[in-house]
Amino acid sequence: MTTPIYLLALGDSFSRLQPQLQEYFSLTPGSGHFGVGEGVFDVVGCPQPWLRPLLRLTSGEQAFFPEYGERIPFRIENHAHLDPFGRPSLTARREIFFPGTTRLFSDTTSFENTGSRRGLVDYVGRYRRLATDLNLSVTDDGRLRGVSEASRLFLGPLRIPLPQAFDAKAYAEQWWEPQENGQGRHRIQVKVIQPQLGLVLVYAGHFDYRLEPYPGGTTVPGHLPGHARPDRWEHRV
Repeated sequence: MTTPIYLLALGDSFSRLQPQLQEYFSLTPGSGHFGVGEGVFDVVGCPQPWLRPLLRLTSGEQAFFPEYGERIPFRIENHAHLDPFGRPSLTARREIFFPGTTRLFSDTTSFENTGSRRGLVDYVGRYRRLATDLNLSVTDDGRLRGVSEASRLFLGPLRIPLPQAFDAKAYAEQWWEPQENGQGRHRIQVKVIQPQLGLVLVYAGHFDYRLEPYPGGTTVPGHLPGHARPDRWEHRV
């Protein structure tokens, strides 16, 4: 599979993305390269102080975390690969450098094309226990927008769909921001809103992005470095 998963999901709309976004989302399994972004979040974390102690209980999942801050540096790695079940996927590993601690936030987005389902499924956290469907669109000015749809939890053999009244939705937007010097940078904004609790997670900021070769020049489509692998894979949708 040599087609980027975002091109598979967006189809003809992919060409309407800003050129810099098309480049960003064009990683393919077996290309021999991975993406590295480094930048600063203008704001990141849980904005509600009363909720942070609860999120501390789940911080080991590498999905939600109790910290909140402004002007926080971060680093992201993007790895395109085939997952163990043969699906074209993109694994993202984010390091967020809060004062005194570093938080990890990881997920794998896979393109599912079996039976009646065709589209992107996002598996969140180090154990990939939470899965959501992603609904993508391109704005008139070429930005990428994504909204998470139905979510479900995988607890052992159990697959638990989350009722709409309790399901948190993520709203994401990414775009290229030109600068006066003729250069530019990537910008991203994500909000996670739960109907009963309100805004539970936000991150927004800018970053520079580059491609780097894998050590040894590997082009194996299933290659994913050990530090980016989840503790558990999930094939259920």
